[in-house]
Amino acid sequence: MAPSNPNLPPRSPEDEPWWTRTSIYQVYPRSFADSNGDGIGDLPGVIAHLDHVADLGVDTLWVSPFFSSPQADFGYDVTDYCGVAPEYGTLEDVDALIAGAHQRGLKVMFDLVLNHTSDQHPWFVSSRSGKSGPKADWYIWHDGRSGGRRGRRPPNNWRSAMEVSSTSAWQWSPERQQWYLASFLPFQPDLNWRHPEVREAMFEAVRFWLRRGVDGFRLDIFGSIMKDPRWRDNPLEPSLGGGAIARIWKRKFTENTPDNVQLAKDLRAVCAEFGDPERVLLGEVFGDGATLRGFLGTPHEPGLHLVFLFDFLAYTYSAAFFRDRISEYERDYPAPLQPTYVLENHDRSRLMDRVGGDLDKARVLAVLLCTLRGVPTLYQGQEVGMPNTYLPLRTARDPIARTYFRWVPEVVSKRLAERINRDEVRTPMQWTAAENAGFTQPGVRPWLPLGKHVATRNVATQTGDPTSMLELYRSLLRLRRERPALHRGALQLVPAGEDVVAFTRSTSHDRHPGGDVFVAVNLGRSPVSVRVPMPAAQVLVTSNRAAALAGGTLTLPPDSGAVVG
Repeated sequence: MAPSNPNLPPRSPEDEPWWTRTSIYQVYPRSFADSNGDGIGDLPGVIAHLDHVADLGVDTLWVSPFFSSPQADFGYDVTDYCGVAPEYGTLEDVDALIAGAHQRGLKVMFDLVLNHTSDQHPWFVSSRSGKSGPKADWYIWHDGRSGGRRGRRPPNNWRSAMEVSSTSAWQWSPERQQWYLASFLPFQPDLNWRHPEVREAMFEAVRFWLRRGVDGFRLDIFGSIMKDPRWRDNPLEPSLGGGAIARIWKRKFTENTPDNVQLAKDLRAVCAEFGDPERVLLGEVFGDGATLRGFLGTPHEPGLHLVFLFDFLAYTYSAAFFRDRISEYERDYPAPLQPTYVLENHDRSRLMDRVGGDLDKARVLAVLLCTLRGVPTLYQGQEVGMPNTYLPLRTARDPIARTYFRWVPEVVSKRLAERINRDEVRTPMQWTAAENAGFTQPGVRPWLPLGKHVATRNVATQTGDPTSMLELYRSLLRLRRERPALHRGALQLVPAGEDVVAFTRSTSHDRHPGGDVFVAVNLGRSPVSVRVPMPAAQVLVTSNRAAALAGGTLTLPPDSGAVVG
C-alpha cells in the first residue's frame, strides 16, 4: 500500500536519529474507528484510517493500550502483555497495523503500562493466593502496622496517585492477610520490579513487541515504578507538581527515585539489542525540570529518549508564559535532546475547552506546537477542533470519575476547568457529519456518546476547506517536514512586543543548510506589527488570512500567528 497522498514530501534520510525530528499522533483505539459494528473502536478501524494519519503529515503513530484486559481502566489494567483484547482484534491485526503504518512511512509506538497489572492478571491471582507460591513476591506485599483492628493499618502513608489525597495506596487482601500496593486504582496492583523474575518477564514482553516490528513505546507513569525499598513515609508538602497536578504529599519515596532513573537506562539497553533503526522510549514522568532531564541519562549512560513536558496542558494564555517555558526547555534540552510538547491527551481537558471555545486561540497554539524545536504530539480529534463533551459523573465509565462521584457535587464538577470525568475527552472520533460521525455504523450505539459540533468538527467537512483547523494542521505539519529549519534547526527567541512570541528556526550553522524560518504569534487583543529579521521572505502558513507581510513587516491581527520564510 502506498501513501494516499503522493504529494507529501519524503521523510528525510538524514544522519540524525529519526526520533529527533519526528511528530506524534495519539490514537485511543476504543474511540478511533469501529470496523465491526459493536460500538467499540478496534485495530482494523485504525488500519482503515492510516491514510488520514499519513495525510495529516505526522511521522509517528502512538497507539494507546489494546492488550488483554478486563477494561476496568480501558486497557491500562493488563492481564496479558503479549495478548490482544478480543474487542480490539487479534495479533494478526497488530501485525497488519505495523505493516500498514510502515508502508506509509509512519513509525509505530505502543503504550506500555509497566508499573502495574490488572488484579485479574494470572500473576496476581497466583501471588494473592499465598505467601509461598512461585509468584508470591511478584507484587509489592507488606504486613500492616500495629494498632487498629487486628493490625489492619496500612504499612505506611503512601497515597494513591489517582484518587483523593486521603486514600491509601495500600489495599487489604483477605486471602493473604497482607496489604498490597496499588499506587493508582485498587484493581491495579504494583509489580515488584526488584524481583529478578518480574524484571525479566517484563523485559521479555518488551522484546515480544520489538520482534514484531514496533518502533518504540510510550511508557505510562514511568516515574512511579521503583519505590523506596525501606518503605519510608512520604513527607507532607503540598505542591502543584509537573503539569499542574495538585499533590498534598511529596512523593519523595514513591516517584522519580534513583532506581527509577536506572531502570530507564536498563530499558534503553533492552531496546538497543534490536539495533537500527533505533527503538524509542517516551516517558510519562512528572516533576521539575532537573528531574525530568535526569531520566534521559547521559551520552555515556543514556536513559529514555524523550519525556513529555506537560506545562502546555495547564498553560496561561499569555506570551509571557510561553516565552518563559520555551526559554526553559531550550536551556534544559539542548540538541540533540528534544523537548516533547503536548496540548492534548486522553487524560486531560481538550484544548478547545481550555481556550473557552475560541477557534482563533486554538489556531495560534497549533502554530506554536508545530513550529517549536522538539517533538509535537497531537491527540486524535485535536486536528479538527473537537471539544470536551460534558457527561455527568453519575454516567461515568471512567473509574476515576466514579470515585469522585461519591463526594464531588455535579454543580461543582461542571465548573471545573480540568475535567474529572475522562470520558469527556475520549468520545468517538468525528469522521463525517453523518449519523454516528462515521465512527460506527448507523443505528449502532457507540460506547460513549458523540461529541458536540459533529456537523462541523469532522474530517470530511474540513477536508479541502483552507480556513479549517484540519487544513491548518496539515499545512503546518507538511511545512515542518519540508523545511529542515523546522524539523532540525536551532531556535532563537526574538523580542517582538509584550503580547508576541517570536522566534527564528535556523540551519545556518548546520552541515545541511536550508532556508531559515521566522515564526510570530500574537496572543494579545490588539493588532501588532512585527519586523521580520530576514530579507525577501514570504508568508508560508498563517492561522488568520488577515495576517499580511509588506516591506519586511508582518501585521498580525489579535490571536493569530504566521510562519514566514
